Amino acid sequence: MVTQITSFGRSGLYDWMMQRMSALVLSLYTVFIIGYLLLNPDLTYTQWNALFEATWMRVFSLMVLLSIGVHSWIGLWSISTDYIKATGPRFFFQSVCGLAMFVYIVWGVQVIWGL
Repeated sequence: MVTQITSFGRSGLYDWMMQRMSALVLSLYTVFIIGYLLLNPDLTYTQWNALFEATWMRVFSLMVLLSIGVHSWIGLWSISTDYIKATGPRFFFQSVCGLAMFVYIVWGVQVIWGL
């Protein structure tokens, strides 16, 4: 049996569930933002700023940021293992993707929480 050391989860089922849960969070956030914009056609900067200063919105945005990381990692890992057969280039591709995801998540946390 082959051990998958670079997949996100412990098994394919776990990865599948994480992919679906992250897609659900992303969908809920998208519906919320679209609904908020439709219900506030004359939205001002002050209202928009007040929305994103609320702790619940920051937590929701952080959940979305982490969901994007999980969702993209699982997708890119699946693509790389399907289409990049050589170990070296696949490891390099996965390393670059992992580093980029880490940088974007740290940057996103700084933006969301104003650190």
